[in-house]
Amino acid sequence: MRESKRVVYWIRRLSEIAMFGWLGLMLLADLAVAITSAGLQILVFCCGVAGIAAVALRRRFRVETLGIMFGLSMLTSLIMGFSGTTGMPGAAETGALLVLSLGVIRHVEPVRTAAILTGAGLIVLMTEAFGRSSSVEALAFAFLLFAAWSTVAGVGGYLRFQQERRKEAVHSVRRAERLELARELHDLVAHHITGIVVQAQAARTVAETSPAAVVPALDAIATAGGEALTSMRRMVTVLRADEASRSPGTSLADLRLLTDRFSAEGPKVAFEIGQGIDDRTLAPEVLTTLHRVLLEALTNVRKHAPRAAWVEADLRRYDAVVVLRVRNYDSASDPRVSRLGGGFGLVGMAERVEALGGHLDAGLTPEGAWEIRAEFPLH
Repeated sequence: MRESKRVVYWIRRLSEIAMFGWLGLMLLADLAVAITSAGLQILVFCCGVAGIAAVALRRRFRVETLGIMFGLSMLTSLIMGFSGTTGMPGAAETGALLVLSLGVIRHVEPVRTAAILTGAGLIVLMTEAFGRSSSVEALAFAFLLFAAWSTVAGVGGYLRFQQERRKEAVHSVRRAERLELARELHDLVAHHITGIVVQAQAARTVAETSPAAVVPALDAIATAGGEALTSMRRMVTVLRADEASRSPGTSLADLRLLTDRFSAEGPKVAFEIGQGIDDRTLAPEVLTTLHRVLLEALTNVRKHAPRAAWVEADLRRYDAVVVLRVRNYDSASDPRVSRLGGGFGLVGMAERVEALGGHLDAGLTPEGAWEIRAEFPLH
């Protein structure tokens, strides 16, 4: 996972360098035009300098930088138009306006504000074309600027649509996961409360014949109550909905049964449980989440790597944490599935794991295997 993030980081860095390189070349062209032209064309070069600075600051001041550039560009166009100076639109200035407009379309909320600012950008660009050049050249410049603006608006709108669709999908997955957690919370509380009731009934029976034996029973009731409260606190932190009733809790035997069933229908799974781990070591909610993470990981293997030779899974204890790792080798994915994208199942799993104070990572290992790693603290 860290390797993938490093690659994405460098791709972004190189694209930024390339963009500023192109803007710098455009600014040099503007300087050449300003030197060879008389009059106020130097203002266009100054707008180009301001535009590059605005692009550099666009992530911190997205709307502010675009508004300043709109004002400078309009002011320059009006000054040149009313003074009768003929020139041409600035290349760096136009490029900066288009880059800033693309960022606004993608990120500014609400969408209505982004649309208004994008429409204002078209007005500014048209003012550039007709306010700084002669009538014959103005039509040609207007056509080119409109084509560039339309391309940027189309690309930005498509990226915004994809971004909104993914946000909605992630929200749906998280909501479904919280509903599932609510059901499991019902099961956990029922499990602990049942134990408390049984202990209380036993204590009442014992009290009639042996009062001294009541103290250990009361201690057991207090312990069960504390465990119930702890389980509730861990899960309620991520719940925003209600609903109840589901199947009983999960055990380590269920994890083995899950891998055995997967091995019978898909790639063979080698599953190992390390020393120091049993059903009493892990809290019920951790066992349930381990089962869900293992199920999601094996499902991803079947969905995205159907030709995987085998799957290696292990559950081990390291001091105060327990770690589940699932990795598969020789996992050339089916291209028909790869084009569909994905990752929403991992979003839900990460939500579950983080609710219990752990974290989940997924990505390629240095050996070339795809690995999902879930870590839980032992309380």
